[in-house]
Amino acid sequence: MNEMILLKLGELVLKGLNRRSFEDKLQANIHRRLNGLGQFRVYTRQSTTYVEPMNADCDMDGAWEAMKKVFGVVGLSRARSCEKDKDAILAACREYLDSQLHSAKTFKVETKRADKTFPMTSIQVSQYVGGELHEAYDNLEVDVHHPELTVYVEIRDYAAFVHADPEPGAGGLPVGINGRAVSLLSGGIDSPVASWMIAKRGVALEMVHFFSYPYTSPEAKEKVLELARLLTPWCGRLTVHVVPFTAIQEELRRSCPEELFTIIMRRFMMRISQEVAKRCGAKALVTGECLGQVASQTMEAMNVTGAVAALPVLRPVVGLDKEEIVQIARKIGTFETSILPYEDCCTVFTPRHPRLRPILTEVEAAEEKLDVDAMVQAAVEGIERVQV
Repeated sequence: MNEMILLKLGELVLKGLNRRSFEDKLQANIHRRLNGLGQFRVYTRQSTTYVEPMNADCDMDGAWEAMKKVFGVVGLSRARSCEKDKDAILAACREYLDSQLHSAKTFKVETKRADKTFPMTSIQVSQYVGGELHEAYDNLEVDVHHPELTVYVEIRDYAAFVHADPEPGAGGLPVGINGRAVSLLSGGIDSPVASWMIAKRGVALEMVHFFSYPYTSPEAKEKVLELARLLTPWCGRLTVHVVPFTAIQEELRRSCPEELFTIIMRRFMMRISQEVAKRCGAKALVTGECLGQVASQTMEAMNVTGAVAALPVLRPVVGLDKEEIVQIARKIGTFETSILPYEDCCTVFTPRHPRLRPILTEVEAAEEKLDVDAMVQAAVEGIERVQV
């Protein structure tokens, strides 16, 4: 029978009456990720989702790599199905896992019997298959505590499955099950990680990037679009809303106190992002702010920045230290792009002595000199939307 991929579900299995909606969203996401890799049948039984190729043209290696990045899956295995018969199970183990059985020195067999009508218990199946494999492979010794190879046997409703050690999945919840948010994407390390973390909680994303040409280069813009592309295997298709930000920054430099420049700039970012959220039906904003990392990320500064937002502001990395953020960036593949030496708009007109603990009333007084609504509207009307 065909090789297939078994996907073990995580938090989904804890859901109650709405569990079906989570499973349906997961299956829809899986189908999208498999697009272009061949025709697959995807179905869920007993807390496991099966990805079964329908013909020999399917790209199983490509499907395997794609499934590793599907949120909602906590573990996955490439498996061979067979009849629910002890000798058929043994034959499938010897045929499908032969190379691994030859290369390992120690092993054990672990059986899960979801079909309780099967005449043998899980222990009996493990003893039978393990004994026969031990006899057939001279290189193997049984080690039930720390085996080099674990042979898994799963006896389910419609078939039995054999596979070797599973790999961890992406975890979390299916993207889209918890609505949509707008993520402020810079060219740094933190914001792609924050986007990934909130997508892991089942949130579909729209990206906003603030571009200040000629102070920031086209290469800096392309760097951000590449970061978005690197996130798509995890987050699904993304739209990056590229906001022309030069006029706003130049006006702030002319009209606002230097020490408040960064705070007022970030308040404009929040206002513009909220307008984007209204247009695309998003219910929250996402930032890469980390408490105490820079002057604009003190508790007081974040309070003043967020005061202009009517939507919730989600800050997934707020309590992580830099090394923890870097580790996640390396894991998801964004780190090397994030550290490319191209400037972003946050480095334009950086004040020499930024206010660490701004006062809201003082910032609002400084903004009274500005035509805030007109500046926001002009920026929104100039947005370039890039699909990645």
